[in-house]
Amino acid sequence: MLVTGANGYVASWLVKRLLERGFDVHGTVRDPRDPSKTGHLRAMARDLPGTLSLFRADLLDPGGFDGAMAGCPLVFHTASPLIVRDVDDPVRDLIEPATRGTRHVLEAADRTQAVQRVVLTSSIVAIYGDAVDLEQIEANRFDESHWNTTSHEGHQPYSYSKALSERLAWKMVAEQARWDLVVVNPGLVLGPGLSRNTNAEGVLIMRDLGNGAHRVGAPELDFAIVDVRDVAEGHLQAGLIPEAEGRHILVSETRSLIEIAATLRDRFGDGFPLPRRTVPNPMAIGYAPLGGIPRAVAKRNVGYPLRFENARARTRLGITFRPVEETVTSHFQQLLNDGLVSAPRRSGSAARGRG
Repeated sequence: MLVTGANGYVASWLVKRLLERGFDVHGTVRDPRDPSKTGHLRAMARDLPGTLSLFRADLLDPGGFDGAMAGCPLVFHTASPLIVRDVDDPVRDLIEPATRGTRHVLEAADRTQAVQRVVLTSSIVAIYGDAVDLEQIEANRFDESHWNTTSHEGHQPYSYSKALSERLAWKMVAEQARWDLVVVNPGLVLGPGLSRNTNAEGVLIMRDLGNGAHRVGAPELDFAIVDVRDVAEGHLQAGLIPEAEGRHILVSETRSLIEIAATLRDRFGDGFPLPRRTVPNPMAIGYAPLGGIPRAVAKRNVGYPLRFENARARTRLGITFRPVEETVTSHFQQLLNDGLVSAPRRSGSAARGRG
């Protein structure tokens, strides 16, 4: 089995699941010799029945995946840049590595006779561009039939890169008949990581929430949340179930920032600078650039609900999604343990939730 970007937030859990099942896992990383990026992978490989081999690979290298893919019947392509805030150069930083990386991995699959299936990590942002898009469809929620048609280089470039990459993958699989393609489309991935060295957007959102970035109030903004462990399981089942095909939305439930904050306050007490109120939409939009979010993006998302249909993942992949409350509290506890969220003010209510 090959896992690209094996040291990533989701990929690390996927590697763990594969090793637990006794598979021989090939993982690609930028630098296999960097212990800060690969130490957690090597440590868990020592304790699990499967074997792990790490390979150097770069998304922009056309032949960089052939060696790692040799002999692998199943390829999980998880590697892709994830930059949502303050993107300097959308084409250089997001679109080119995402699309060229997908092309290079799938071209390697074409050249590797052992490959029978590729599982692609896409995203719900390949399904929709902004929350306001929900108003333009007949259904009251997004499903696998929908595609993001509103993002572009200058607006939501990360979302655009995911939509382009997935469309490219479907085009390439149709041009051959030896391997098939299964796609997973996760929402905002939260939950405990296997390495503290991650800058995944979900980690940044939870860290900002706990450290007071929204202490005076949070925007009316919905997130479609899924636990990182469920995303890894979704990948695993997408790879191993012979009948699996098509796209699969991986979303447990939708929650607003205020609802997430209320869950954390109930569990951890009042010592953290968590928001208690929603700020007016015009104010949230006006101040959005301070958080690295363009006003044009804020205008199309603040105040608009998000809803998704996850029946396909539940019935076809057999996924039972964890409750959001379990996901966010376990994630927050890990951020506390790792020192990525500041310790709470000392008070009786703050101490209440730490036991």
